[in-house]
Amino acid sequence: MNETVLLLALLFLLVATLYSSVGHAGASGYIAAMALLALAPEQIRPTALSLNLLVGGIGLFRFWRAGHVRWRNVLPFVIASAPAAFLAAGVTLPAESYSILLGLVLLVAAAGVFRHAAQAEQEDAVAVDRRVPWIPGLLAGAAIGTLSGLTGTGGAIFLTPLLLFMHWMPTREASGTSVAFVWINSLTALAGLLRATGTLPTALPVWLGAVAVGALIGTQLGLKWLPAKGLRHVLGVVLVVAAGKLLLT
Repeated sequence: MNETVLLLALLFLLVATLYSSVGHAGASGYIAAMALLALAPEQIRPTALSLNLLVGGIGLFRFWRAGHVRWRNVLPFVIASAPAAFLAAGVTLPAESYSILLGLVLLVAAAGVFRHAAQAEQEDAVAVDRRVPWIPGLLAGAAIGTLSGLTGTGGAIFLTPLLLFMHWMPTREASGTSVAFVWINSLTALAGLLRATGTLPTALPVWLGAVAVGALIGTQLGLKWLPAKGLRHVLGVVLVVAAGKLLLT
């Protein structure tokens, strides 16, 4: 086990802790860490999606057990996103075709999240028990699924701010919906990617162990230890990290 494997394990643990606290699985952070340490390009996307599956699975189980996953609100997104992610994962586009635009979109979203964080409790009270409308949910799911497949991420970095800005659900339910979405999306995207191309590194079991620890810590933060305002601040940080990855790599 060399220094690069151990350093990536530490970085992955930190990313999983941060991202899982807001119902994300961390793919954009994993990709940034692997690119920084020059992992083989053909291994980056399948590795990120594999780590996403484990972190997303832990998050989904814990948020569901806590009552923050309503499958009626998850369905409009995943029905459209799963096939879109599967098909888009086999497409390779030059990074400059989408990175700058998506990075700027995430920065704008982060600014909105930070600005509205102080009103989190009031906005959550208004959004309790709302239902996601089918047509907008399907359209959003298809768009986010396509972006997920193209970028090798689970898509939660796009979905969570949308759920909050549209006032479709409270903060913790938005996290639960996002983690359900990201787990299903990552599964289909990984299947599509491995079908087309991509290999998994031998160090993957070590990294899976690291992100599992991070996911357990992060979901505890999201479910018990952080208030809604704090969760929105963490989400803003996650969006800035994801934007930086897109703009700087």
